[in-house]
Amino acid sequence: MKFENVDIRWLGHATFMIRGEGKIIYFDPFVLPENPEKADLILITHDHYDHCDPEEVEKLKKAGTIIITTPKAAGKLSGNVKTIKEGDEIIEKGIKIKAVPAYNIEKNFHPKGSGIGFIVEIEGTRIYHAGDTDLIPEMSNIKTDIALLPIGGTYTMNEEEGARAALKIKPKIAIPMHYGYISGTFAEPNRFKELIQEENPAIRVEILK
Repeated sequence: MKFENVDIRWLGHATFMIRGEGKIIYFDPFVLPENPEKADLILITHDHYDHCDPEEVEKLKKAGTIIITTPKAAGKLSGNVKTIKEGDEIIEKGIKIKAVPAYNIEKNFHPKGSGIGFIVEIEGTRIYHAGDTDLIPEMSNIKTDIALLPIGGTYTMNEEEGARAALKIKPKIAIPMHYGYISGTFAEPNRFKELIQEENPAIRVEILK
C-alpha cells in the first residue's frame, strides 16, 4: 500500500516492511519472504517468539542495521541493538521513533511494561504499530496518520475492540494485523472495517494481503 511517499507492506501476523526516505524499516520480523530486502532499522515490540525471532532478524541484517527493542527482547539478539522503553523518543538514521504503551488489561499474556508499541515518522507520515495490546486508555493520546492494529483476539484486541481503538485514535488509515497466522488469532477483518466505517467513514480501512 502506498500513502504519500511511504510504501507499507504487511508480510503477515505483526510483520510489516516500511519503505521511505531511502530507508527500509521492519516491525516484528516473524513472517518473511525468501531473500528479504535488508533492513536499515528493525523495531521489535516485545520478546515473544512471534515478534522477536532471532533467526528471522539475522536474515534482515546488513552492515549498519540498527535494532530497537525492549531490554528483555534485546537479550535474545546480537548486533547493533539499542533498548527503548515506553515514553522514550529517539532519532535513528533520521527517523523519529517513539515507544508507547502496549499491554493487556484482563489477560495475562502481556502485562504492563513487558512490551511497547511504536510511532515512527517517515516522509512526514506518522505510523503507529500498536504491538500486542488491548484497547488501553493511553490510545487517547496517540496521534498518527496510519494505525496498524491487532484484531486477532485471545492475546490482543478482537475486531470490535480494534475498531473502537481506531475510532478513538482517528487515523487517516487503519490497517488490521495479528490475525489468521497462529492459533487463536482467527478474525474477520471485514467486520473491523464495517464497524469503523459505520461510525466514522472518514477513516480509510485497508485490509492488506
